[in-house]
Amino acid sequence: MRTSPAQGSPGEDRSRLARRVFPDGTDPDPRFTLANERTFLAWVRTGLALQAAGIAVEAFAILEGPARKSVAVLLLILGMFVTGGSFVRWIGVERALRNQRSLPLPLIAPVLGVGGAVGAVVLIYVILAG
Repeated sequence: MRTSPAQGSPGEDRSRLARRVFPDGTDPDPRFTLANERTFLAWVRTGLALQAAGIAVEAFAILEGPARKSVAVLLLILGMFVTGGSFVRWIGVERALRNQRSLPLPLIAPVLGVGGAVGAVVLIYVILAG
């Protein structure tokens, strides 16, 4: 049976998983938690779009030769890192909110920026060489 925080110790109304993942701190304002979740979902959509682009490059033979595989693999790996990193970021932000600490630096943004720049360089090379 669940008890409200007023009846028992703080956090007793949370699930076992929530207590395990976020063992300390206090529940933040739900608006901040929901905003964090929306940001997480936006990063997941970005990662899935990158993965879909990688599949499209390979499936539709948009490029020729080894450049096609290189761009496809780059997009798939970038999508994988963005999607995985979004979960790590979500946990980090939620813990910071619960413990009233500064938000962690977004490590996904530099990965996405560098990956996009490398992809652009590869495409420019393929266009100029072709």
